[in-house]
Amino acid sequence: MFKQKKTIRKIQSFLFPLLLLSVTACGQQSATPASNEQTPPASNQPAPAAETKQFKIGISQFVEHPALDAAREGFVAQLAKNGYEDGKQVKIDVKSAQASMDTAISIAQKFESDKVDLVLAIATPTAQAAAQTSKDIPILFTAVTDPVEAGLVKAMDKPGANVTGTSDMNPVEEQLKLIKELKPDAKSVGVIYSSGEVNSKVQVDAAKAVADKLGLSIQEAAITSATEVKQAAESMVGKVDAFYVPTDNMVVSSIAAVLSVAEAQKIPVIAGEENSVKSGAIATYGIDYTKLGEQTADMAAKILKGEAKPADMAVEMQADMKLVLNKKAAEKMGVTIPQSMLDRAGEVIE
Repeated sequence: MFKQKKTIRKIQSFLFPLLLLSVTACGQQSATPASNEQTPPASNQPAPAAETKQFKIGISQFVEHPALDAAREGFVAQLAKNGYEDGKQVKIDVKSAQASMDTAISIAQKFESDKVDLVLAIATPTAQAAAQTSKDIPILFTAVTDPVEAGLVKAMDKPGANVTGTSDMNPVEEQLKLIKELKPDAKSVGVIYSSGEVNSKVQVDAAKAVADKLGLSIQEAAITSATEVKQAAESMVGKVDAFYVPTDNMVVSSIAAVLSVAEAQKIPVIAGEENSVKSGAIATYGIDYTKLGEQTADMAAKILKGEAKPADMAVEMQADMKLVLNKKAAEKMGVTIPQSMLDRAGEVIE
């Protein structure tokens, strides 16, 4: 009897662990859905996309006039075509320096403190202010005549720092030739420019360099503010046979003052860019600022995408120039536009 009890205890001690294993296995199996249960179908909706960064772009424009406005508008429109629309992928902050270098510097400092992702500086003074203020933020310029002379880049093909962009260096010699076509007996050309703009001095020097071979002499009048433009034009009456208006921001913003004197005295006006012709000058052979702004936007898109850096991006120039004529302006200034000019014009304003 004692042996039987002992044997039973051994059997129980052997079976008890097996019983525990069986219970545990059943518990684990019950946590698994039965094979006849239906699993909810996976959703066909795509997973939420990761939130993309909205880039901040600061635009500093030296002064409002048609050429610089066109460059800004071309930039914004082309940037949107590249997938960077204002208010969506980018937030654009536009500031005007109102032709004040002090204001241009303040704008540059604000963009620096705002930590914008890219700066567009329109015209030489704002580009200089931006370049002097920030050494890390990518800076693109447009409507800058000579970026090397202005101290913005080390070389046109290899800028070397955080600044590059598009130049509006106009074909000065070809533009002065237009004066001889309109008025073959012209001997003297008056040029009004801002003494504070490097780009303007570059153009005056270029005009002087080619004037002799064209049978012309250049008469200069340097100004320091827009209020001096009309007085400068009046001071040249009787001394010049034509006016040449370079892409000087201060003078172009007040071109109406030059035109009023020119029309009263029957002195033809040749301009450095087409918007000045649309405003009342007779002719130009040169820059389309809307397209120049578009070129700059294409450069900006490469920077925002991380495909390029300003230091390695060559300064670009506009390849296609066109002859633009204003027939009504010619009439007001007592000039008849030759048919040979009309025939080759890219645009004629009636």
